[in-house]
Amino acid sequence: TREMVAVALEVEGFDVVQVVNGIKLVRALEVDRPDIILLDVVMSWIDGVELCRSIKQNWTFANIPVVFLSAKKRTEDVRRGLAAGAIDYFTKPVDVPRLIQRLNELVSADRAGTPKA
Repeated sequence: TREMVAVALEVEGFDVVQVVNGIKLVRALEVDRPDIILLDVVMSWIDGVELCRSIKQNWTFANIPVVFLSAKKRTEDVRRGLAAGAIDYFTKPVDVPRLIQRLNELVSADRAGTPKA
């Protein structure tokens, strides 16, 4: 899924940096600040929800929108992701056109200085 989404986003003009786990994400955030972070709930090293919560508690990265892409689709899973600070939650299989539309909205809102929700 990660590779497919990355290719689709690149075709739409997004610059995509992929990392394979939470440790590499933390390192990548220190090097190059992204406009948006896409996370899965199920990750190696740390649960994606916990990673999102950690990102949102760090004042340096707290304003970067986090969007979940996950096979976990129960209402409780979505609620946990949003409660951790994610701005949106997409379930797999990912509706790529809808995801691209949402990411464009988030990037446009950020550039315009308007609220992202």
